[in-house]
Amino acid sequence: MAARQLRRLSLPTHLPLPIRPHVRHLGTAQTNCHRFDHETDILIVGSGAAGLTAALRSHFHGLSSLVIEKDAQIGGTSAYSGGGLWIPNNPLAVEAGIIDTPEQAMTYLISVIDADTAEDTDVRRASSPPRKRAFLTHGPHMVSFLRDRGFAFRLSPGCPDYYPQAHGALPTGGRSIEPDVFDARLLGLGEKWTEAIRQRPGRSLPLFTYEASSVTRMGASWRDVGTVLRVLLRGIYLSRVRGQIPVTMGKSLVAQLLWLHMQLDQGPVLTDTALRQLIATPEGVILGARVATPDGERSIRARCGVLLCAGGFAHNQGLRERYGPVPANAEWTSAARGDNGDAIVAGVRVGAATALMDEAWWGPTLRDPVRGMYYFALQERARPFGVIVDSSGKRFMNEAEPYTDAGHHQYAQKAVPAWFVFDWNHRKRYAVGSLMPRQQPPAQALDAGYIHRADTIAELARQIGVNEKGLEGTLARFNEMADCGVDSDFARGESAFDNYFGDPTVRPNPNLGAVRTPPFYAIPLVPGDLGTKGGLLTDEHARVIREDGTPVQGLYAAGNTTASVMGRTYPGAGATLGPAMTFAFIAIDHIASEHV
Repeated sequence: MAARQLRRLSLPTHLPLPIRPHVRHLGTAQTNCHRFDHETDILIVGSGAAGLTAALRSHFHGLSSLVIEKDAQIGGTSAYSGGGLWIPNNPLAVEAGIIDTPEQAMTYLISVIDADTAEDTDVRRASSPPRKRAFLTHGPHMVSFLRDRGFAFRLSPGCPDYYPQAHGALPTGGRSIEPDVFDARLLGLGEKWTEAIRQRPGRSLPLFTYEASSVTRMGASWRDVGTVLRVLLRGIYLSRVRGQIPVTMGKSLVAQLLWLHMQLDQGPVLTDTALRQLIATPEGVILGARVATPDGERSIRARCGVLLCAGGFAHNQGLRERYGPVPANAEWTSAARGDNGDAIVAGVRVGAATALMDEAWWGPTLRDPVRGMYYFALQERARPFGVIVDSSGKRFMNEAEPYTDAGHHQYAQKAVPAWFVFDWNHRKRYAVGSLMPRQQPPAQALDAGYIHRADTIAELARQIGVNEKGLEGTLARFNEMADCGVDSDFARGESAFDNYFGDPTVRPNPNLGAVRTPPFYAIPLVPGDLGTKGGLLTDEHARVIREDGTPVQGLYAAGNTTASVMGRTYPGAGATLGPAMTFAFIAIDHIASEHV
């Protein structure tokens, strides 16, 4: 491989990387008065799970593809994620004997997404019946396609739909799947694989999603300690005994897709290559794109189409302030740094419609007391012995509810920040971010206000500027309800989703525990997100469409670059990646139907 292509993957040139050029170098090809430096059948913008899935599907149809990535590493936010996919009626569930049907899943989506949206034009357009049907129809085929090529999935055991009491839900799980453990040695890069695929700071364990709850509550029971030991022993066995580099979750998702991509000789993934603009004819037909490379700007001809799957605009402060609720802060997001809306802006410039631009995959987010970085608070708030309050000291939601709903409630209550108040019982049992059970908060975290500590509730309220009497009254009522095991105000702990992140050793309600044992703690919570969920409007074929509903010929989109088929909700674990990969799969199938 040429040294330039290796540099684009941020790798030393002596490393063997089995990705070879598959782009035709034409010098100065000319089409409809546009001059192009390179050409391919399909140009794929973005190297996350959707983009790599699209490249694999392109090869299946005999089409060449070129994946470009603006950053030095591939994977985007997909690599940061838990790697889960929400795919109703998926083949793993069928093999496990779990009863599900597309009709049941459609009933669930309608009951969750379409409730109270009669006047919400954005939801009706982004989550139209044809788009829902396309997702439910093609999702299982996408999973089978990847499995047939060697991708290893596994069920996420016991992971319920997020609204288990809704019509059509699966309360005991079956619709969420995740990548199995993968040996990153297979990439042929040794330890340098971490330079090719995006990584979060810190070392991660090879654990699965169902084990994460035990790892973060290992102070609660010996059973949870046993799970932690199992994860540690798995890592030791695979790495030291078998000589592997074991990865799970989002890193496994991206690494497996990249590995399959390498086996097929499908062409390079060009890193450090950013989309500048789409190139169209005067009639609006997309011909290709202008991109910025380390060697200057180049034009790429896409003979069959361009697929935009480059994420949303989570790190674009200007777009967030223009479209989203306020206050907004791009630093609160968990999305990858390159997630700044380039693909959405490029689509709008060629006439694409947008929807749900005020939305994100919201969730209460805290400042990690140990690492100092923002951290998506998925499990902490669902555990017993804690509450979330606003500045008046009042609760305003079920603390264990689905995270996107919790984010909506924070904005509706104007509780930015809200305060997560908990006691020593919580502290000695559960992790808070990277702060392990019983671990004392670092002095710098206390000084910076990432976490507060006091011997009395009154003192804690004064520290954080919350109404003292309001907080004391809230906790008095909450503690009475916790002792009885029934949250009469917000029904916390009454759904299978709440319980999934609770503590089964606490009875009668695994999500409720009184906040009365000093010292007391408080952490500010902001409405962060896993990425934005508004963007280009697409149809059931993943074609980008205009305001009048006509497609922009030659332009497709998937993932967070689009207005989500999930509307303003989050139906289940993997409801971001599942549709992203499915609609990328659909896009390539439609392109092939038009050109092969």
